[in-house]
Amino acid sequence: MAQRPARQGFRQRLLVQDRSQAPELPQSEVAPISDYGDTESMRKAVAGVDTLLLIPIKEHPERVHLHQTAIDAAVAAGVRRIVYSSFLAAAPDATFTFARHHYATEQHIRSTGVAFTFLRGSAFLEVLRWIIGADGVIRGPAGNGRLAPVARDDLAEVAAAVLTADGAHDGQTYAVTGPESLSLHQVAEAFALVTGRPISYVDEPLEQAWASRQTYGAPDWRVEAWVTTYLQIANGELDVISDTVPRLTGHPALSLAGYLAAHPESYQHLLPS
Repeated sequence: MAQRPARQGFRQRLLVQDRSQAPELPQSEVAPISDYGDTESMRKAVAGVDTLLLIPIKEHPERVHLHQTAIDAAVAAGVRRIVYSSFLAAAPDATFTFARHHYATEQHIRSTGVAFTFLRGSAFLEVLRWIIGADGVIRGPAGNGRLAPVARDDLAEVAAAVLTADGAHDGQTYAVTGPESLSLHQVAEAFALVTGRPISYVDEPLEQAWASRQTYGAPDWRVEAWVTTYLQIANGELDVISDTVPRLTGHPALSLAGYLAAHPESYQHLLPS
């Protein structure tokens, strides 16, 4: 995500917890932060920054609170614009629990009065490989719902285009999706085609979906998130195709077939032994 602004000569400050993970780019500096909940660390890291790209933290029971703490620290430090990587179905009554968290984060950003742009990305193409079991079956209560998954690189390029547009996208909320709406049956077919093995989708009953995921020993809030990931598809909340990627980046959004062709490593674990 940082490469494009660097190529265009924009100055950047990369906020990282681990300096070794930060790329070395021209016109870029690295600022360490402990976590989003550390107000002082965040304020120091963004001091002098005009526009902040806020990336959600990983799954956490206090995710909204941590986001709000980071936002407040950034605003107190003088940040004038926040570009937030949100989620497609963000709403107070969203089926997917984390989509509600994204909506709450958006609302908090609005309440601060700073300029903002919300990038509501769809599910990532890169994640689809992990919903296929070792037996070649996708199981989940998604019914016949559809989704238009987007590549992480496409979302990153959209973010870079917004960040380097000098406020031209202020106040906008963009759906960022792939170019096609797919059922999980079609997702399974795409992986079957490249792996040469049977891969299928089974519409898992809700009670069975809960029971199967509780065997992992994860806390209830995480299990609920896993299950509602599928329920949001069943409810049609991800059945959206937007033109944001081609309009802001100048190239078509990557399709699932295109992604699989470009990334054979993404399905190596599924190949017949």
